[in-house]
Amino acid sequence: MDKQVKSEIISKFKQSENDTGSVQVQVALLTERINHLTEHLKKNKMDNHSRRGLMMLVGKRKGFLQYLKDRDIEAYRKLIKELNIREVK
Repeated sequence: MDKQVKSEIISKFKQSENDTGSVQVQVALLTERINHLTEHLKKNKMDNHSRRGLMMLVGKRKGFLQYLKDRDIEAYRKLIKELNIREVK
């Protein structure tokens, strides 16, 4: 992910002017990385090191989403709708 894409994602999901680390921003950045790795693994099926990294990113995103769901359900619903991801169980 290059700087331009990262800054666009941050500007779209930030909560305040200097926000770069809120849960919404972190989930959006992780989702971008997950999508990139998923495309990579479609082409390189035997790349198990990247598959492990993908599973770790998915787990980290799941933790952030669970945190957000517990703290602010409306922000959680809005975020999963914008990012087009499934709900956390």
